[in-house]
Amino acid sequence: MTEPITYASAGVDTEAGDKAVELMKDAVARTHGPEVMGGIGAFAGMFDASALKDYERPLLASSTDGVGTKIVLARQLGVHHTIGEDLVAMVVDDIVVTGAKPLVMTDYIACGKVVPERIADIVRGIAIGCEKAGVALVGGETAEHPGVMDPEDYDVAGAAIGVVEASKALGPERVAAGDVVIAMAASGLHSNGYSLVRRVVDHAGWSLDEHVPALGRTLGEELLEPTRIYARLCVELAETVDGLHAFSHITGGGLPANLARVIPEGLEARVQRDSWAVPPVFEMVRAGGDMAWVDVESTLNMGVGMVAIVAADGAGSVIAACESAGVEAWVIGAVSADSGAQESPDVWRGAKGVDGGAVVMEGSYRTA
Repeated sequence: MTEPITYASAGVDTEAGDKAVELMKDAVARTHGPEVMGGIGAFAGMFDASALKDYERPLLASSTDGVGTKIVLARQLGVHHTIGEDLVAMVVDDIVVTGAKPLVMTDYIACGKVVPERIADIVRGIAIGCEKAGVALVGGETAEHPGVMDPEDYDVAGAAIGVVEASKALGPERVAAGDVVIAMAASGLHSNGYSLVRRVVDHAGWSLDEHVPALGRTLGEELLEPTRIYARLCVELAETVDGLHAFSHITGGGLPANLARVIPEGLEARVQRDSWAVPPVFEMVRAGGDMAWVDVESTLNMGVGMVAIVAADGAGSVIAACESAGVEAWVIGAVSADSGAQESPDVWRGAKGVDGGAVVMEGSYRTA
């Protein structure tokens, strides 16, 4: 007589899932303020939104994202908590671009096999990111997919919701000629372009465990550096700096393409490439792949993770607030009337379906 088929014999271990929840619940609870109703394990997270009654016209901002193929390196190195911070950054820093304050976040982990300690590490990282962003982690799901994913495979995704008063929403409609473009330093490569980066690593024959003097640590440690979370800083800037008009989160597509998304028709932003020293990891990737700088800047952030566009008399306040938060910031360009420059490797017009003004990249990059 054959053994009966069970959920466990089909590859799904519900007991392992329960253990993972036990391991992560304290980290998740630390993201909860009095607004979070109920506890871990509920079918849905609940958040007391009574404060929204004080808004004249509250606009909800939502975003969802993952961390791309950076997750492959996390699996190779057996380091899983940093990926959680990456996930939070990719989601909430898109929300704050609108001027919104992130309120709640949820996560989703798909894996071939639930390893409780690994899942708990991922969620702990998400919780750390949520604490840094000032957002409550109110729910999540871990799904075991035997037969679809290999036992060591996993992927993560997340979604968040924020709110902004309609009259205070930021965006390209506020940008004006004479505005200043300010860069906020990235913590590294962040979570974009890793299909390119991994290809370069393989092509160059680099070891992830190799110590790289120019980086001051191993290549693997550099590549897994968590994405900087700008959420609290951007919310503070939106609330305190007069003349702040727009943010641009520098993610997939690099600096010029993402900046072009917030430049309205009739205007252009001119960015001086030599106004900062590109961090060593970008030069390392460029040289390892025998790439031109224009190809690198169309994929990677070049050391700039967030951009603020502000009236000239507010630039000093933005830079001072960034420095106080431990984030280096500097002027990289200015907004002016559209000169009509035609698209080229140095001129970008619109991106990701946005029809707008132009970004003109001037000069040459210098390395640190």
